[in-house]
Amino acid sequence: MTDQPTVDPTMTRIIEAVQIGQGGAPAQARALLTALWDELDPTGDALHRCTLAHYLADLQDTTAAELSWDERALAAASELTDERAQRYLSSLQVQAFLPSLYLNLADCHRRLGNVGPAREHLARAREHLVRLPDDPYGESIRAAVRDFVADDPTDRRR
Repeated sequence: MTDQPTVDPTMTRIIEAVQIGQGGAPAQARALLTALWDELDPTGDALHRCTLAHYLADLQDTTAAELSWDERALAAASELTDERAQRYLSSLQVQAFLPSLYLNLADCHRRLGNVGPAREHLARAREHLVRLPDDPYGESIRAAVRDFVADDPTDRRR
């Protein structure tokens, strides 16, 4: 039996907007997701806020704006429980979100020239790699961490 998401109108709207962006209309996707963000309660559902901010980060025109959305995604993840995430999709584990969220922050900081924060977030991503599932998603994040280190001439751990 495959893990099927529970019907959640907000998650459906997020996914539909992301698909529009992936289909070649990032400005339209950004507008849809920004409007949805404006509808959400700032202290409301952490799964919605985390997911939406995570995807909105990828649609920004500047690295500074991307960083701001990545920070919002991580903040929302800190409020998210496994129980809430699993009401949407039973296989979700909040700790498995963290490597990707920290890696996104590390990447933004590196592109902005903030070496110290980039290294700190990369270290946090590495700490949480053990939380990733042994599946294609987990391997893609592990590979991204390896690639990040390989591409970073300032990384002294090599």
